[in-house]
Amino acid sequence: MDDLYREVIIEHYKNPGYRGKLDPHDISFADNNPLCGDHIQIDLRVDAGGVVTDARFDGHGCAISQASADLLIESVIGKPLEEIKKLNKDDLLELLGIELGPVRLKCALLSLKVLKAGVYGLGEASDSLVE
Repeated sequence: MDDLYREVIIEHYKNPGYRGKLDPHDISFADNNPLCGDHIQIDLRVDAGGVVTDARFDGHGCAISQASADLLIESVIGKPLEEIKKLNKDDLLELLGIELGPVRLKCALLSLKVLKAGVYGLGEASDSLVE
């Protein structure tokens, strides 16, 4: 089963469906993982009811960071911001479908950290956002 999930990660890394930038956007936030240099920017369009109508990510980094960003963006389109605020690391790890060690966990969680910092309107992303 792990091989299937690895294939999904490689596919999302090589052919991301949600890579790009939104202009105009309602929410935009970027951050990086200083341990490895991964960088993610997330742009969201939000309707008057607080529902994400479109989203994109941009950045660079390892397959795990980029695939997790693509999977996360795919999962939040159509969701209200209040629901996105409740996402946690277990939700993202379920999307990835594989066990990760501590170093790769930071790579995977970068997109969630960026997304939530943007949704909360924070000036700086914190690891506590993904717990």
